[in-house]
Amino acid sequence: MGIVSQDALNQLQALVDQVEEPLQKTFQNVHQGHVIETLIRFLKAREWNASKAHKMLIESLNWRVQNEIDKILSKPIIPPDLYRGVRDSQLIGLSGYSREGLPVFAIGVGLSTFDKASVHYYVQSHIQINEYRDRVVLPSASKKHERPITTCVKVLDMTGLKLSALNQIKLLTIISSIDDLNYPEKTNTYYIVNAPYIFSGCWKVVKPLLQERTRKKVQVLQGCGRDELLKIMDYASLPHFCRKEGSGSSKHSGSGSENCYSLDHPFHQELYNYIKEQSRIEARGPMKQGSFHVEFPEPAAEEEADIAKTIESEIHKFENNLEIVD
Repeated sequence: MGIVSQDALNQLQALVDQVEEPLQKTFQNVHQGHVIETLIRFLKAREWNASKAHKMLIESLNWRVQNEIDKILSKPIIPPDLYRGVRDSQLIGLSGYSREGLPVFAIGVGLSTFDKASVHYYVQSHIQINEYRDRVVLPSASKKHERPITTCVKVLDMTGLKLSALNQIKLLTIISSIDDLNYPEKTNTYYIVNAPYIFSGCWKVVKPLLQERTRKKVQVLQGCGRDELLKIMDYASLPHFCRKEGSGSSKHSGSGSENCYSLDHPFHQELYNYIKEQSRIEARGPMKQGSFHVEFPEPAAEEEADIAKTIESEIHKFENNLEIVD
């Protein structure tokens, strides 16, 4: 857990004890019985300033209430073909667990196209995975290991990465902002694998968008990262794209039980069935189609313009380097 400022923790605890309904109810879904660990996460996100951490937490709880986040796991993305399209274009899955019991999430950054649905569906899907992680996966891991497990590790596969992927920077910025503001300090380490030559150019664009505390957690591994990752997890928990050099994160590589992106993978089957079951419990009539709209921070026009300039600059640099090589 690292160094903890007990004074700051005590101050924040006293402030949170004064929180009333409906914020108290949604806070229970956030902390899942691990209040201290949750308060520490928000304190870390605000440099151990209790007042700022309290403000951040209250704003997050209000966001949850206003957007009915507590109900998002009872709102399936339908029809099924649409959900499969989202899964095929937003590559993420749970490949296993580290030896410390932390969930290992694999993300196919390079091959995610985000072109099968509207932004709202991708935001909905992202939050659903966050909530399923926090309400189901982490509590289950905590129970198994008989200690609080409240964070995960992420393995980001850059196979297939192109500079054109930066065209999705607005959506990625929205998702990053949602995580920073409402799910702080949920990831211990981000492992980047299969990074192609152009990764450095893309990283220059993305890096300034990340919080400093997030940037410090990023580790770029050589090749598929297998040898380094095997130091913290067993082979069975390695994402399919880390099991051998050059395997990559093909959307359709391996069988459904091996490819953790696949809707046929056990994790996605469990998630999908859980949401359908919760929907049946909540439903008082036929399920309605349409995305579950969540308010999210839009990048400022000036920020978008700066990002566009940086992208254009990096593309020109990449093209010039190719001309030199030729």
